Amino acid sequence: MATNDFHAVGAVLAQEFTLEWPQSGELIRGPRNFALLNAEYPAQGPWRFTINQIVAQGETVVSDVSVTDGVQQGRAISFFTLAGGKIMKIVEFWPEPYAPPHDRARFTEPLI
Repeated sequence: MATNDFHAVGAVLAQEFTLEWPQSGELIRGPRNFALLNAEYPAQGPWRFTINQIVAQGETVVSDVSVTDGVQQGRAISFFTLAGGKIMKIVEFWPEPYAPPHDRARFTEPLI
């Protein structure tokens, strides 16, 4: 992904690959659609990825990755299912940041 050559990512995706985005109710089916969607997504520059954390157990991997094109910023929490050395399925969440409620300020402090 860091190379922004999204068609090359197809080498690690199974032919039956699916990507689910539950928040928007979308399903992306197949390596080709995955590559085209990412290649055609509006960006101000190359996408840069920062891996915050990866957890793996057997055929299941979870990643927490920050993404930016220099203007847009996002964070993806992704659940991968592997089979035969390929990625079969990803269920991915793109949470939106929000201001904390004032009523818990006495219990919390800013992360930054």
